[in-house]
Amino acid sequence: IVTVNCARLLKADHHATNGVVHVIDKVIATTTNSIQHIIETEESLETLRAAVAASDLNSLLESEGQYTLLAPTNEAFEKIPRETLNRILGDPEALRDLLNHHILKSAMCAEAIIAGLTMETLEGTTLDVGCSGEELTLNGKPIIANKDVLATNGVVHFVNELLIPDSAKTLFELAQESEVSKSMDLFRQAGLSSHLT
Repeated sequence: IVTVNCARLLKADHHATNGVVHVIDKVIATTTNSIQHIIETEESLETLRAAVAASDLNSLLESEGQYTLLAPTNEAFEKIPRETLNRILGDPEALRDLLNHHILKSAMCAEAIIAGLTMETLEGTTLDVGCSGEELTLNGKPIIANKDVLATNGVVHFVNELLIPDSAKTLFELAQESEVSKSMDLFRQAGLSSHLT
């Protein structure tokens, strides 16, 4: 699947006497803003804006290149327990891992994404990017709130859930989601849970 500024290429290589015509399915709008500028001007990304500033990712997101930002909305941050969010925001390393987990190494328009595609993030982890009918999915869940916001250095998809990588979780949080959750209950009963958090 080929796209031109996120417009799908329908028919290619119509040769004319004075050039070539390619047929696409949308009108291409002028793109003048970087990903960083989109973050700075979009009201629904206020929390993300503060997180990016705190982790010094501003320069990356306004630099030349081609990235896909899966931009967590304010709503996405609000779904996280306040204690967990404050811990991540107060830990520069965890915060940087969290944000890098939301940035793909190449620009991916929704039209070009097919089911079962695995994409590598800047953090070095992978995300399963796919589709369910007309909806774009991440790790099997349709959490994309708004797609294909074009920037001069890539594309932004707004997501309404935060994607927290393992590297930004405490031992206790990791264990709660795994097969050792019963062991965690024993640690708690023994008064040792503070060591895991």
